Amino acid sequence: MSIIYILIPIAMLFVCIAFAIFFWAVKNDQFEDLERHSTSILFDEDEPPKPSTTDEGSAQFKENTQSPDRDKH
Repeated sequence: MSIIYILIPIAMLFVCIAFAIFFWAVKNDQFEDLERHSTSILFDEDEPPKPSTTDEGSAQFKENTQSPDRDKH
């Protein structure tokens, strides 16, 4: 029964901290634009990704795909 005298003030402290964090978030506009992030995944980006222009990367790709060592096994 004596543990309740410790748990009630700890619970009240947690509630006060949660209220303080909530009001800080509202004051700093953390909940301002909730729609943009929920719909941004539905739309494609304006520019497609650019292909790599390095010859070294394409040479390594050709070397790895046409390796004669795979056929010897």
